[in-house]
Amino acid sequence: MHIVITGANRGIGHELFARYTAAGHQVTGTARQGQDYVPLDVTDAASFGNLARAVDAQPVDLLICNAGLYLDKGQTLAEGYPPEMWAQMMATNVTGVFLSVQTLLPNLQMAKGGKIAIISSQMASHTRAPGGSYIYRASKAAVLNLGRNLSTDLKGLGIAVGIYHPGWVKTDMGGDGAELTVETAAQGLMNRFEALSPATTGCFETWDGQPHPY
Repeated sequence: MHIVITGANRGIGHELFARYTAAGHQVTGTARQGQDYVPLDVTDAASFGNLARAVDAQPVDLLICNAGLYLDKGQTLAEGYPPEMWAQMMATNVTGVFLSVQTLLPNLQMAKGGKIAIISSQMASHTRAPGGSYIYRASKAAVLNLGRNLSTDLKGLGIAVGIYHPGWVKTDMGGDGAELTVETAAQGLMNRFEALSPATTGCFETWDGQPHPY
């Protein structure tokens, strides 16, 4: 399989990159910097030319949209959440996913059964509203909505789309107090990606296979 992973240089993305590579798959990883990855800033539309050139005319069996930011942890309602932070996080967590799909759509079609996996969060769900982290929650809800609509439009092309909550993971984003190791989360997600099919397209699932309320 040829797998493309955005944000492959750290956290869950890096673990997925390592595991798929070790399993013998062809893996194209992207990062804003790093020798082993295609240089890609998902907030810069021109940067996607690097990805298009790297993949060229090769089929892509699985696109994992993993690149994301969580900058508003601890911001206060009275004085926090500046407009610049809103712009940066929405550009990364939502627009970057759309541009990744748009760039690689021809390659996903070539695969004849290509899949798109979007890493969202349980914080996208309207059933979880404890307050705070307004930008992150809004961006993950938006990318959940994006994934659901993509699943409708791409179903006729034979491309399945899944949206996933990776769990609370011990990464730079999740912190040391998180519940899951990155190894456990990555393996669970890989199982979900393998199970994704046209019959389950549009699903919103947890890393361990539980359906998550929208």
